[in-house]
Amino acid sequence: MNQKIKFYFNQISNKFSVKKPWDMIIIFVLNVLIAIPIFIIIHQNLIQFNWYLHLDRVLILIFILILIQLVLQAMRRITLISVFIYLIALIYGTFFGKYNFQTVFENYKSMLYTMADNPYPQDIIVDELLPFPNKSKIISAINYENPKVRDFAIMAVNKYHKQIIGYNDYFTLIQCFSVFKEINTNWNYVNDPKGEEYIATASESVQYLSGDCDDHSILMAAAVRSIGGTPRLIHTQGHIYPEILIGKKSDMETINYLIKKVLFPKESFGKTIHYHIDERGNVWLNLDYTAKYPGGPFMKEEVLSALTLN
Repeated sequence: MNQKIKFYFNQISNKFSVKKPWDMIIIFVLNVLIAIPIFIIIHQNLIQFNWYLHLDRVLILIFILILIQLVLQAMRRITLISVFIYLIALIYGTFFGKYNFQTVFENYKSMLYTMADNPYPQDIIVDELLPFPNKSKIISAINYENPKVRDFAIMAVNKYHKQIIGYNDYFTLIQCFSVFKEINTNWNYVNDPKGEEYIATASESVQYLSGDCDDHSILMAAAVRSIGGTPRLIHTQGHIYPEILIGKKSDMETINYLIKKVLFPKESFGKTIHYHIDERGNVWLNLDYTAKYPGGPFMKEEVLSALTLN
């Protein structure tokens, strides 16, 4: 059996060892797909030299294309075999699974769009590469554009904290805290089917406000994002919970006052505000289902990975 596998692998390798016109086309297309996100990262992180017609950026892009082309050609056989295997996987996914050509196109387009609007586009690549349990399913489940999710968030905004004025810079955050209050006041923890991992979409969970920590995190992230907030999910050992971006450390004084004196005075009385500061100095506030106020105690301290939803 091993001899047969080895024989077929050698046959495939031999086919890819002969140069053909379509080889160069495949390598060039792959080159362009890789070069675009790399160029965005360099463009965002490099000082603008303001050359005529942005020739500095043009030269950088040409250099990237040449460099990647040389690398891919040096690894030509491995590159072509990898592309061949990937195409087979996509064809299989098109007929028998959910990951298909359309999925790849939408994910790539979304990644480029997000990178173009992010001052640190390399973080998007890192987030894509970092392991996160059921990552693709969770991202799909955070259907924040679903009318049910949006309507739920608006209902929460109209129900709580409408009378708060004078904090224009934190207007969106106050509304997101209203969403937090509606969800965490009514959330009912329900286990997944025994021996299975069931991931409910936000539009499912919004109906009964019930589910496990995955479902809570998905709904919270979707509802927060649907009204302009920036959420992320934190993966710890055996647990996932949501956080919300509040700004920089300088914003903590105002956020602390809002939570303790204005929005959640009873729930947070005598309590500590819990948050994380990422490598960019951004402050993320805990929104776990166990918390009675934004920034409530962490259920689990050790952070294994984070999934930011830009």
